[in-house]
Amino acid sequence: MQNRTFKTSDVARERLGKPLATAAAGRNPYLEIKDVCKVYPTKKGPFTVLDGVNLNVYQGEFLCVIGHSGCGKSTLLNMVSGFNFPTTGQVLLEGQPITKPGPDRMVVFQNYALLPWRTAFENIYLAVNAVYPEKPEAEKRAIVRDSLAMVGLADAMEKKPTQMSGGMRQRVSIARALSIRPKVLILDEPFGALDAITKEELQEELLKIWGDNRCTVLMITHDIDEALFLADKLVMMTNGPHAKIGEVMEIPFDRPRDRTRIMEDPQYYKLRNYALDFLFNRFAHDDVG
Repeated sequence: MQNRTFKTSDVARERLGKPLATAAAGRNPYLEIKDVCKVYPTKKGPFTVLDGVNLNVYQGEFLCVIGHSGCGKSTLLNMVSGFNFPTTGQVLLEGQPITKPGPDRMVVFQNYALLPWRTAFENIYLAVNAVYPEKPEAEKRAIVRDSLAMVGLADAMEKKPTQMSGGMRQRVSIARALSIRPKVLILDEPFGALDAITKEELQEELLKIWGDNRCTVLMITHDIDEALFLADKLVMMTNGPHAKIGEVMEIPFDRPRDRTRIMEDPQYYKLRNYALDFLFNRFAHDDVG
């Protein structure tokens, strides 16, 4: 299938109830992904994962990125984190090219990435101490305690990861990422391995934390319902190889958000069906051949 970029027409926007004007009008992008291509050398020749990706992200926005496996979602966010680099094009944060990982961009992984021999307190303290070595010891320890309290784990700071549930471990990962006040929080399917109840609890908690901190968030998900509840915009990727951003859907629900009220809103199902149509009709995987 040839990849194309679909743009929501005014008719479709009106049908979906989406606003025609965006809150970002007149603002400069905080994060810019400009004409990004990523090509990997293989034994069979060059393999193009991403081809001509363009995206503007504004300060304080919460974006979810969705698409089929192999469409380059993780590759794209790894370029924002500085773990990977474009073959051509640029990724800019506040107008400056991203050339390496840094504490201004923190990543929360699905597998938690905690040191199992360290307590929750120690896992977070390592990050705080690495970024703020000059701070007084008492201040660093206070940052760790405040970060654990923020995610509801003040009473679990001496527990090691093996003594915690999956939801608790992910809370520690989120607390560690936010403890150093990053400019951009990158979430790579952070709730994908959790049960449905824990997942919804952490989604609610993440929104509360984000509402208090308002850092810019980029989150990979395969869950359309999760994206519609959390995000300001849903970035929908076309299939790989040669993947690109097919469409950016604006999510119009007011904040703070109430899950029950949103799911009772007819717009919710229009948006959901629109995203499903994009993924499973316009860009369904071709399993033949």
